[in-house]
Amino acid sequence: MAERADTLKTVKSVRRNHLEKPGWLKVQRRGGESYQEMKLLLQTAKLNTICESGDCPNRGECFSNKTATFMIMGHVCSRKCTFCNVLTGPADPLDPEEPRRIAETVAHLGLRFAVVTSVNRDEHPDGGSAQFAATIHWIRKLNPDCGVEVLIPDFLGDPGQLNKVLAARPEVLAHNLETVPRLYREVRPQAHYQRSLTLLKETRRWADASGVTMRVKTGIMLGLGETFDEVVELMGDCFEHGVDILTVGQYLQPTPRHHEVVRFWEPSEFDAIAAAGRELGLRWVEAGPLVRSSYHAREQAEGYAQTIEQPAAEADD
Repeated sequence: MAERADTLKTVKSVRRNHLEKPGWLKVQRRGGESYQEMKLLLQTAKLNTICESGDCPNRGECFSNKTATFMIMGHVCSRKCTFCNVLTGPADPLDPEEPRRIAETVAHLGLRFAVVTSVNRDEHPDGGSAQFAATIHWIRKLNPDCGVEVLIPDFLGDPGQLNKVLAARPEVLAHNLETVPRLYREVRPQAHYQRSLTLLKETRRWADASGVTMRVKTGIMLGLGETFDEVVELMGDCFEHGVDILTVGQYLQPTPRHHEVVRFWEPSEFDAIAAAGRELGLRWVEAGPLVRSSYHAREQAEGYAQTIEQPAAEADD
């Protein structure tokens, strides 16, 4: 890995302004014995997490509580999204032993719900879909009572690769829209809004046709330049394309080289976004400055399950 260090890049930014972070976004970094034990466990197992690679503000809390979002297929991404702190550049070959090591770590931690995401591997023949399927298989094999959520890339719109992951039947299939369509060119230049919506719709169609209980989930960030009306329109698209769970959080600029924070949304505005989403028919909208796609994922899945027995209008109560 060391001999390729000079090829790893972070994306360039169009940064113009630096906004001071408001008080409600200042998270106290956690350390302590549990936190260090978690870091050592992940290092020993040679596992990556989006918590660390993405510089998540909640990782201190999650690591201290002995949980994390595993990131498979390495720590180097084939895409150059301007919001993301994950390294980009040439990546190592996929590790066939990685799925088993994740399952063993899940067992060691005694997790009741495991969350797995990945970098994009567009250069790989199957985009890494078989690695996702194998990871789900191994988690189930060693942890039969553990639920699984996977946060997947778009596989360049290949339905065969999506079906490979769906056939492994995770409890939650997530794919993030990240931002409103107007901002895709500057925020997600190698992604397509409609392609991501199609993936979510196909997941819902497959689950319904197969009689499988599978929740469809997506997430977005605020603060990149979107408007309230654009977010509402996006949430309408989510409902029409079969999304069950939506997460909405504040974007934080990881380095000066990344996309600038255009503004910080107030907590009350996140509440308004959540209310608007539920009015549109989305059963579970998790919205707040520090909300992240995989943060409290088990609680989101369990909370959504409780709404199934209620009419949608009662889910707000």
